[in-house]
Amino acid sequence: MAEVVEEKDIYERLREFVDAMPGGFPATENGVELKILKKLFAPEDAVMALCLSRQTEPVESIAERCGMEVVEVEGRLESMAARGLIFKQVQEGRALYRAEQYVVGIYEFQIPTMDREFAEMMEEYFLYLGMPMLANPTKQLRTIPVHSALEMAPAVAAYDRVRELVKEQETIVINDCVCRKQQRLLGSECGRPFEGCLGFGPMAEFYLERGLGRRASVEEALELLDHSEEAGQVLQPNNAQHIDFVCSCCSCCCGVLKNLKLFPNPAEFIESSYQAQKDREKCVECETCMERCPMDAIVVAGEEMRVDPARCIGCGVCVPSCPEEAISLVPKEGALVPPMNGDELLDRILVERGLV
Repeated sequence: MAEVVEEKDIYERLREFVDAMPGGFPATENGVELKILKKLFAPEDAVMALCLSRQTEPVESIAERCGMEVVEVEGRLESMAARGLIFKQVQEGRALYRAEQYVVGIYEFQIPTMDREFAEMMEEYFLYLGMPMLANPTKQLRTIPVHSALEMAPAVAAYDRVRELVKEQETIVINDCVCRKQQRLLGSECGRPFEGCLGFGPMAEFYLERGLGRRASVEEALELLDHSEEAGQVLQPNNAQHIDFVCSCCSCCCGVLKNLKLFPNPAEFIESSYQAQKDREKCVECETCMERCPMDAIVVAGEEMRVDPARCIGCGVCVPSCPEEAISLVPKEGALVPPMNGDELLDRILVERGLV
């Protein structure tokens, strides 16, 4: 009995620890979040995770903090990094480790090992997990328009030009979409391209070391973006000017978009610089845009079709598909300039959540 109580306590402590990360990890009445942690973390993993911080550190610092031998700590950290439970970065030939938030982080790192049990638990938990993220003033993700939608848009900021963001990257990885894998395991596959996400810099190096994706050239990454646009997918990088990744999402599989679509006002919960606008005179009501819109933002009002600004998230997938060029993107009122980089983004979220 004592051993059971001890194990229960360590997982509750781990949940609190992960919940104090920017993305959060809220408790539920049914305890599905503890089941997820127990599936991913052995008790000794949980103990080691509690010794880490959000900042990358060498193994010697971590060993000193937790009162263990360096060799033993290094072995545990390498094992946990290999299983996507923590983050590892190599700088000047030296391995550094840090605790990782659950989303975006540990969840996405489970691409190769996700099974149906894990998929079912995540399907149950995502609404609990997503609501705090959506409610926070600064969002982890932002929506940027597909490339073709910006050709006629005025004064496009560099952080909204996805192709330019990709071209500035030195290390690029292409990997499978964890959300589509989850839905495939649940028997709800949508048929869109399975390989659909891009990672850059240290994130890409971590993916490559773990075999989570494949190294790609700039040309291959741009080709993937073209395919994503053709498939009507929403581009969601982390909410920063210098990005770490871009997800190509669909509202049938993406944990964020799928739940957001249930709301009457998705636009209020998405960070975006644009919204769509329809030219009534050009529109022939072919309904192509209605079919393409991931948020059902094209609605029939009386005898005409219009864009519902409360639902439009500014993804632009409707723009290049319109045969009459009757839809364009216009700047969204009150759009915010993103934080400079991923570290600044997560630090800002921590401050807003009262954790700093």
